[in-house]
Amino acid sequence: MRFHLITLFEDECDAYLSASIVGRARKEKKISVAYQNPRDFVDNKWGKVDERPYGGGPGMVMSAMPVARAVQRALRIPTSPRGGMKKSRAVIIWFSPSAKQFTNKDADALAKYGDIALVCGRYEGIDERAKKILKTLAPVKEFAVGEAVYTGGEVPALAVVDAVTRRLPGVLGKDASVEERRIASRAVYTRPETIEYKKKKYQVPKVLQTGHHANINAWRQKR
Repeated sequence: MRFHLITLFEDECDAYLSASIVGRARKEKKISVAYQNPRDFVDNKWGKVDERPYGGGPGMVMSAMPVARAVQRALRIPTSPRGGMKKSRAVIIWFSPSAKQFTNKDADALAKYGDIALVCGRYEGIDERAKKILKTLAPVKEFAVGEAVYTGGEVPALAVVDAVTRRLPGVLGKDASVEERRIASRAVYTRPETIEYKKKKYQVPKVLQTGHHANINAWRQKR
């Protein structure tokens, strides 16, 4: 699996993607992570990637062409019918707070691709024409990660990379099937059995101490 982040902030992203499960998957070459900075694809000498919005409004908007060129380079899509090479089965991810919420099922579906390009917007967003151009390069899927508005697309992009990586063969090892069947909202406990805080005792539920797997599973389903 090859992830391509289209971002102005490579170092910030790489700090997260070099740690824990994702970092280990990179070291073991189960995934690769590459970056393309839209500043490298501008037509001006200042590296300027944003302009004022048409129709007025606050803030600045990222220009379409630097983003489109960055994705094109990431996926090695030729600029002419006979030039370069196109990578195997690719998908482009476009983030928007108003888009469909990203789910585990979406992560399962994305894990079947060979290349995933994640477009990380900034400022007031990206010129909508970039999305139209990207649709001529590869399928574009739009997602929101949570209902909040973030400073940039890097936060949701990191969440998607994390979720997809966990689903790849060998990444979670022998515990993979159990791990992915977890109910995210259920309560978990660890030692010690009793915690005392301000003279009040907090105990682990008795059913979890019995070792009776059927009863434990039934208890978890009710949570």
